[in-house]
Amino acid sequence: MAQRWIEDEPETTVTPAASPVLAVDGVTLQYKTPDHLVTATYRVGFDIHAGDRLVLLGPSGCGKSTLLKSIAGFHKPVAGSIRLKGKPVTGPGPDRMMVFQEFDQLFPWKTVLANVAFPMLENGVSRKEAEVRARDAIAKVNLTKFTDVYPHMLSGGMKQRVAIARAMAMRPDVLLMDEPYAALDALTRRKMQEELLQLWDDVRFTLVFVTHSIEEAVIVGSRIVVLSPHPGQVRAELNCHHLGVAEQDGAEFQMLTRRIAAMLFEDKSVGH
Repeated sequence: MAQRWIEDEPETTVTPAASPVLAVDGVTLQYKTPDHLVTATYRVGFDIHAGDRLVLLGPSGCGKSTLLKSIAGFHKPVAGSIRLKGKPVTGPGPDRMMVFQEFDQLFPWKTVLANVAFPMLENGVSRKEAEVRARDAIAKVNLTKFTDVYPHMLSGGMKQRVAIARAMAMRPDVLLMDEPYAALDALTRRKMQEELLQLWDDVRFTLVFVTHSIEEAVIVGSRIVVLSPHPGQVRAELNCHHLGVAEQDGAEFQMLTRRIAAMLFEDKSVGH
């Protein structure tokens, strides 16, 4: 049974009776290796409401990235279900846009504007509307001065901002981010976390964010689903919407990070 943080309060942007945007119900995921069948997650379940910033947190190998890919529609559960607005997720779609860890997610031969506009054009948005939406998304990630440059002229952090702009311009129901800042240096990572929260404050999108960093989870998330070591199961579900970058030197922030650390290391033998 998932535990909840003692200060578990509903998000101010969500009413308790609201239907979830995304429902993950008893999901078991498996994949094959040359030697055997691996169970990545086992009976994982949680709901995501509009405006949630839900973080999947756990050690390497707990299945959090596999679960995110399943939400994106790239990996089918062997048991359980994933529903978006009440309908089963059966494959990828523009209602779920994903930002990966790798910096080289952009077409090197296209400008920043063309990269951001590309998915919209592929999904039937008119060229005029795609450009308007692309320019708006680029402005929101503070890259207006770089609209007409090519990816090789950008830093790693700037490329990630373009990838976020490209995803946001599609206006997805859920934005999926798979350890997007893991390869950045500490200062750039902090800046990107702050920019993501500022963007969320402006737009109030729904986010599922994967990380193995406890501090990043508490900074970025309004809710955290802590997964046990392999195979991933829900160890706890914590509410931390009142915490963030500004509070990380405070006692409550430190207490929560210590509690999560204890969860991740106290019992690695969660079984079936």
